[in-house]
Amino acid sequence: MKAIDVHVHFSTAEGRRKWGHYGDALETYFRFKLEVMTEEEMGNYYREHDIMGVLLPVDDESVSGIKPIPHEYVADMVKMFPDTFIGFAGVDPWKGKAAIEELERAVKDLGLRGAKFQQASQAFFPNDRRFYPLWEKCVELGIPVLFHCGTTGLGAGMPGGLGIKLKYVDPLPIDDVAADFPELKIICAHPAWPWTDVAIAMAVHKANVFVDLSGWSPKYFPPQLVREVNSRLQDKALFGTDYPFIKPDRWLRDFEKLDIKPEVRPKVLVENARKVLGLE
Repeated sequence: MKAIDVHVHFSTAEGRRKWGHYGDALETYFRFKLEVMTEEEMGNYYREHDIMGVLLPVDDESVSGIKPIPHEYVADMVKMFPDTFIGFAGVDPWKGKAAIEELERAVKDLGLRGAKFQQASQAFFPNDRRFYPLWEKCVELGIPVLFHCGTTGLGAGMPGGLGIKLKYVDPLPIDDVAADFPELKIICAHPAWPWTDVAIAMAVHKANVFVDLSGWSPKYFPPQLVREVNSRLQDKALFGTDYPFIKPDRWLRDFEKLDIKPEVRPKVLVENARKVLGLE
């Protein structure tokens, strides 16, 4: 494979259902119209591009009232395209013990390989000790955790941001989790604007913290992010798109134009993700 995209959402009808009332704001924010694909079309898109994708469902039912994408659906996509997709679980932290049990089932019974959280839509702080049993379970299961960092397209440009509060996506609370669970591999998703420097500092300071570069075209990356990817973050930065909002061909085309050292490019595109995802 030429790349591993660590940040893939579903472009299928099931994926569009999950966006619910956030869908229109997302399309406006990313300036595109979501093309709904069949499961086969989505899988073939990634297969034809020779890219492995990490599928990321989210469960924010306690806040949004929207039923999550079933983990069986994620696992079935992986079974259909085992050379193309791996799946993460998405559990609602407010569901407490049920969330922990569902996470364990998704990993042990369905073969999912990580956990994804969107703190803005789920309205929680990762360092709230009520949720520490979740991180303990992730360590026990030996899976990485991906947290959303920085502003979000959810509710962007809408009155009151549709109730979404950006205080939850400041990455700094994740630093507490990284310190308290040093065995837990943590991926800070997106360039984390307007807290880009905070995410960089965390990844430099904590051996178990990584950053994915999804949600932005590389041509818009802040200069300090490009500088650090070329240096201190060269073993910590991961290729991600935020598909379908940004597609791999566009991201890779813009990445080619970025001033990244030749020896760093394969690390960002493939090698670092192999380590974090345990694919070595």
